[in-house]
Amino acid sequence: MTIDRIVMMFAGAVVLVSVLLSQLHHVYWLFLTAFVGANLLQASFTGFCPLVKILKALGSKPGQAFS
Repeated sequence: MTIDRIVMMFAGAVVLVSVLLSQLHHVYWLFLTAFVGANLLQASFTGFCPLVKILKALGSKPGQAFS
């Protein structure tokens, strides 16, 4: 699996989990959703994503977006 797919899968999973937690526990979990969205937005402009750095260090193969 490429870094691109892992990043999208991880972001989607975090968003879904935080929305679920906001419904089950407290609405403040939506701040995690906002953080993920803001990080995706800034990564689209700058090309920098902390998760990509971690995945590269772990040896994941790069995809098209984060090379």
